[in-house]
Amino acid sequence: MTAAAPSPSAGTPDNGAPSVAVIGGGQLARMMAQAAVALGVPLRLLAEGPGVSAAQVVADTTVGDYTDLETLRTVAEGCSVVTFDHEHVPTAHLHALSEEGHACRPGPGALVHAQDKAVMRARLTELGVPCPRHAVVHDAEDVARFAESVGGFPVVLKTTRGGYDGKGVWVVGSAAESGDPLAVAAAKGVQILAEEKVDFRRELSALVARSPSGQVAAYPVVESVQQHGICWEVVAPAPDLDPELSVQAQQIAMTVAGELDVTGILAVELFETRDGRVLVNELAMRPHNTGHWSMDGAVTGQFENHLRAVLDLPLGSPQARAPWTVMVNILGGDHGELSRDLYAGYRHVLARDPQLKVHLYGKDVKPGRKVGHVTAYGDDLDEVRERALHAAAWFRGDLGDESE
Repeated sequence: MTAAAPSPSAGTPDNGAPSVAVIGGGQLARMMAQAAVALGVPLRLLAEGPGVSAAQVVADTTVGDYTDLETLRTVAEGCSVVTFDHEHVPTAHLHALSEEGHACRPGPGALVHAQDKAVMRARLTELGVPCPRHAVVHDAEDVARFAESVGGFPVVLKTTRGGYDGKGVWVVGSAAESGDPLAVAAAKGVQILAEEKVDFRRELSALVARSPSGQVAAYPVVESVQQHGICWEVVAPAPDLDPELSVQAQQIAMTVAGELDVTGILAVELFETRDGRVLVNELAMRPHNTGHWSMDGAVTGQFENHLRAVLDLPLGSPQARAPWTVMVNILGGDHGELSRDLYAGYRHVLARDPQLKVHLYGKDVKPGRKVGHVTAYGDDLDEVRERALHAAAWFRGDLGDESE
């Protein structure tokens, strides 16, 4: 597929700012656009469709296929930097763009570690970064041998490429149960990574921004709560986290960013084990759901720092504005008018809590789909959490008019 040539935004003044090409038109690109407006940085977007989240707010939008190299070349032409809303652009295409002189940030040598879980595990193990025990498996016999090596079933099976938000992940209780995951991987032409099922207390996330010149800004380590494989709630900072573990998590994130030469935002998702360790679960080399709290709760939000980083500008402070910030995702509900008409929720939630921050993504509401998030901050964690949870529940349609 070949995209139409992009055209500059009409009436955009030339203030000397370099243009940034963003591949992918989801909510991350939409929120990146908000930061770009404040910085006066023009964005050019490659979107999957004309009505997707970011295409609604970025004037200079090309609709095309991110797996088509010619489309990528067209969008990158004339831009100083290419960055990403997701990690699914073929690695070979990114190498081609880089060899042709386009500054891809993060570059393909870094991004492959977020694209391929087997590559990521191998490299982190080389670096001495703590990870769950793991192995690439090819058949049920391999799965059985791996399970025996880690003390038995259950074990976790993951496709090495393409999985997100719980997709491409299975917990299996026997070798026989590995048939479906192995078949899915074979059909997609990817491998299966087996990992021990970690006995963890909770999930954490360490977020850092890193520029090409090597400057790093580390955000407070946060706790993330998952429901059905989807991030539901984030608390910043993680409550009752041992200070030594917090420092270790930040050091892991900074080490990974430096050793892999990451440019932009890096999110390191971690398990805090019941025996007091942290283990790396996943990597994301882009703004991340666990960093959304920072848009309102930090001096410099992750989207602004991502743009500063890829443009090699001095990074902003990641310091929290308040003792506690809670972000809760708004997931599409399957009942009630509010679950379909999100705007109808404004009158209640904004009147009830004038300090609440609401971000909607311009998406059609479907059950379980991320369609926005709310953020509350303040001095009392219980009160802040209640405010955020109430607002998200109201938008979801789980609360009625009797709720106060």
